[in-house]
Amino acid sequence: MDYLLGRKVGMTHIFSPDGGTIPVTVVEAGPCTVVQRKTAEKEGYDAFQLGFLPKSEKRVSKPGLGHFKKAGVQPFRVLREVPPGEGDEEVEVGSVLDVRVFDRGDHLDITGVSKGKGFAGGMKRHGFGGGPATHGGMFDRGIGSVGMAASPSRIIKGKKMPGQMGNKQVTLQGALVVDLIPEENLLFIRGGVPGANGGVILLKKSVKGQRGGLEKPKEQVRSLNPLKAAKRAARGL
Repeated sequence: MDYLLGRKVGMTHIFSPDGGTIPVTVVEAGPCTVVQRKTAEKEGYDAFQLGFLPKSEKRVSKPGLGHFKKAGVQPFRVLREVPPGEGDEEVEVGSVLDVRVFDRGDHLDITGVSKGKGFAGGMKRHGFGGGPATHGGMFDRGIGSVGMAASPSRIIKGKKMPGQMGNKQVTLQGALVVDLIPEENLLFIRGGVPGANGGVILLKKSVKGQRGGLEKPKEQVRSLNPLKAAKRAARGL
């Protein structure tokens, strides 16, 4: 299984072997339980439904409680569907997946909902430069002209303008797993992760990151430019 649900704990830093520091995000990854397996014959597509974060039966509706009892598992707060991968035919309903799905050095694609920053102007939302700050600049942080005159005399759809910033689904690709603690289901991922502390995220093994490590290094070909050859000779290369 290449997928796992997790919850963002916070950020810290760890020490590398050479004595430097690496900023990391701590993620509580799993354990996740397979609640349902959907097939193309019955539902029209293949998928696994994963459950994350246990929930009291008192807070589950009767249809939801019947869904969990049919699978023979406890209720969960979060349910997500993920597509099957190679070798997932043996995964059955009730199977538990933990942080050991991943390993140190893996690259992950992490999907979460970014922090909502409310209504923001063009400078904060899109990085506009704004107007002149001196000598009679009259609009300072405004976005300037946005519309047309006679034709088409309207604002084109998709124009970068002030509006709601954040609170959108974002996917971070190729995040590196620096370390993990299997006993506590903790992952240490280099850099930032989308969302606020406590937010639920979806972790998936990255295709791009794994593929990059398999490519053979390119052969270095020396330039025939005489000026570059002279510089190499001066450096003793």
